[in-house]
Amino acid sequence: MKKRLSPSPLPLLAIAATLLLSACHSDSFRIEGQLQGGENRSLWLEEIAPEGTLFIDSIALDSKGRFSYRCTMPYRSLYSLHSSEEDFVVLLPDYGEKITVGGTITPLASSYTVTGSPESTLLWQLQQFSGDGGKALLALIDTTDHYAAMLKAGLVDDATVAAKKQETDSIYRTLFVEQQEYVCRFIEDNRGSLATLIALYKPFNNRPLLDPRTGTTMDYFDIVLEGLQEALPDNPHTQHFKNTTEHLRSALARQNEE
Repeated sequence: MKKRLSPSPLPLLAIAATLLLSACHSDSFRIEGQLQGGENRSLWLEEIAPEGTLFIDSIALDSKGRFSYRCTMPYRSLYSLHSSEEDFVVLLPDYGEKITVGGTITPLASSYTVTGSPESTLLWQLQQFSGDGGKALLALIDTTDHYAAMLKAGLVDDATVAAKKQETDSIYRTLFVEQQEYVCRFIEDNRGSLATLIALYKPFNNRPLLDPRTGTTMDYFDIVLEGLQEALPDNPHTQHFKNTTEHLRSALARQNEE
């Protein structure tokens, strides 16, 4: 009769260790990468919480600009990674993700790349389109300033400047509509994602692209809210946005009564 062999404990220990490791990381994400010009510098991480931004931690970069940081995440949320107060990128991690960020430390927002996080990639795409619009806007401003300087120097007349202004105003309106249509498509295509909150509040030239107080309907606020209530009903962002939408609707009703 053959002796029955007991299973080796090593595979069982390996499985147990893997499960333990997964459990430890199920409420967190890791962010890592390498940034040109970031040698021995630092970044800082903030949560874009429902009530405002919360500082998480500073992240030291090594002598080659590399960094790695694990962040506990009690609920799905948005995070901003800063190289300065005005220069940052927005990330939308999922549990257990390892997000890799590349680019240059200055400017970070216009140079960064991101992999390992599908919804952070969505925000990267949104930022890229917004950045292209911003570059076109700066070109328009330069043109306007150039003609104003030429008028002051007597090199062109008022009629020429007026014609150029009419042209640049038309281009500006086209750019604004393009940005507006993009965020509308983004919201429709990504219902249920917290990324739609970022799209909803996207500005162009310091002007909200979607603002019911200036003529835009509440439709896209409703689309964002309905999507979040379906996908993330218990998320604090969902409840906060529900309250925000209700307050906005009440304010618009009072405005229409006046």
